[in-house]
Amino acid sequence: MTVVPFVFQNSKSGKKESFLPKDPSHVTIYSCGPTVYNFAHIGNIRSFLFVDILRRSLLLGGYKLNQSMNITDIDDKIINESIKRKISVEEFTKPWTEAFFKDLETLHVQKLEHYPKATESIDAMVDLVETLRSNGLVYEKDGNLYFSIQKFSRYGELSKIDVSGMKAGVRYDADEYEKDDVRDFVLWKNQKSEEEKCWHTRIGNGRPGWHLECSAMIRKVYGSGVDIHTGGIDLLFPHHENEAAQSIGAYPNEEFVGTWLHCEHLLVDGEKMSKSKGNFYTLRDILEKGYGPNSIRYHLISAHYRSKLNFSLGKLEESKIAMERIQNTIYRVLEVGNLWDLVPKHYDEFHFSALDLQNINLEFMNSLADDLNVPKALASVFELVRIGNQYLDANDSNVDTKYLNEIVQLFYKMNELFAVFQFTKQVQSLEGISEEWILEQIELRKTAKQNKDFSTADRIRKELEEKGILLADTKEGKTTWKKAQ
Repeated sequence: MTVVPFVFQNSKSGKKESFLPKDPSHVTIYSCGPTVYNFAHIGNIRSFLFVDILRRSLLLGGYKLNQSMNITDIDDKIINESIKRKISVEEFTKPWTEAFFKDLETLHVQKLEHYPKATESIDAMVDLVETLRSNGLVYEKDGNLYFSIQKFSRYGELSKIDVSGMKAGVRYDADEYEKDDVRDFVLWKNQKSEEEKCWHTRIGNGRPGWHLECSAMIRKVYGSGVDIHTGGIDLLFPHHENEAAQSIGAYPNEEFVGTWLHCEHLLVDGEKMSKSKGNFYTLRDILEKGYGPNSIRYHLISAHYRSKLNFSLGKLEESKIAMERIQNTIYRVLEVGNLWDLVPKHYDEFHFSALDLQNINLEFMNSLADDLNVPKALASVFELVRIGNQYLDANDSNVDTKYLNEIVQLFYKMNELFAVFQFTKQVQSLEGISEEWILEQIELRKTAKQNKDFSTADRIRKELEEKGILLADTKEGKTTWKKAQ
């Protein structure tokens, strides 16, 4: 399969550039993942979905991928909480790590090839610090090891931050600090108390700084740099700038990252998300309000990744209606053409014979290849909706099943990106209730049970029973349903 040429807005240059991976058909990607100390909020979720859109687009474009997302399971917040609760770091982070993967599964995010954990990559971090030290970029103060920004002439290349006014030896020990605050950052923290999580290493007893972790994990997984590095725009500085400094400082003759991609912020009702403002949501919060995973995914991926997404329940409702419009057309084409048995079991490249469908397919792929322009790709989806409905309106009694099958094939291909549409037969005997809706209710009930919200779980079961749908929980933890007799 010939790969599709992509163009990306590279954060380093600030320009759109032709994507040229080191290997023409294999792409290496590293994405900054969660710090596992609580449930991910929907701003985090948006950035993880952006990674999924990147992955699915490149796969549709014919590339083979070797992709990683790290799990930050050691930092200041995690250590402080584990000490406060008198449990180990591993005990504290385990349920939050599981919750993260559950969120990804709920939103149909594809699994990546690697999920390296910081706590399992200490040796790689020590190796990187020793290499930086041998290159003259590390100094020690009070048992901590710092990266000397003034000794690295390329600092600021990625974020365009100005270091000219920085005073020598100004240090920062915390894992995170304010934007535009340029200071030498900590690579290795000396153990402050016996309660703190500590590793006994060649460079001392202590733990890594946050910025060191990603650089080391990239080196551990790939042995060098990567073609694409992604993250939220808030990570551009200082985190990604510091990552680049460490990696280039250690291995100046290698390219660390070919293309940097950054996802914009998510707003809620036009404002920055904040618990104090009452506009802070996790995925579970939205599910408990009665919205299904497909509607949430559709809404969070519908804006371009470099545009701020203004989330609101009203806009989520609009997205739900738009998604249902597409879904209704898919069901209509399948039903009129009696094509239920011809729906693919998995995606294979399909060659369209109808000229209008060829053009829509080309527009769809060109949109993705143009810096992941999902809004423009959605326009192609709605063009297919228009063509499908127009054809059925005109030819309802004498349809060309070959043409309708090609429409289904194109919808199926588009769903390899969106992952929200259904191609199984609707439950016709339950007053128009679709199987998709039933499965969404089952998922909501499952989430409620996991959160020990048994009143909500019981309410969902009773509402389904009133509609003639009976649930059965299996010993394996799964839930099946059947129509009441």
